[in-house]
Amino acid sequence: MVILQLAVIFMFLAVGELIVWATGVPVPSSIIGMLLLTMSLQLGIVKPRHVEGAADFLVTNLGFFFVPAGVALMSCLNLLSGQWPAIVTASVVSTIVVFAVTGLIHQYTRKHLPHNGVSRK
Repeated sequence: MVILQLAVIFMFLAVGELIVWATGVPVPSSIIGMLLLTMSLQLGIVKPRHVEGAADFLVTNLGFFFVPAGVALMSCLNLLSGQWPAIVTASVVSTIVVFAVTGLIHQYTRKHLPHNGVSRK
């Protein structure tokens, strides 16, 4: 069953890859595929049971998928050694921006969008 669920997920990845190849749009194919999967789930074209088990497995083991990237990064530490101030600055600034934007969007949606049929204005 999980293999069929993975096949559904990879089908959307392949469609995203096809869209990038055909259009040359500068968005990663995985993002396009996940947006298409999300739309299909929202529209009821794909039922949650069609991807639930595979998605749970992938999310549960997400940390494992970062190991190869971490090992590759460690092998390039000599190239990065002179770039630490820029890396740390970019990390701190981007974290602050993400927190701020997330907070503002959350506040906006809580204030302006109805919640359980009740407006919060």
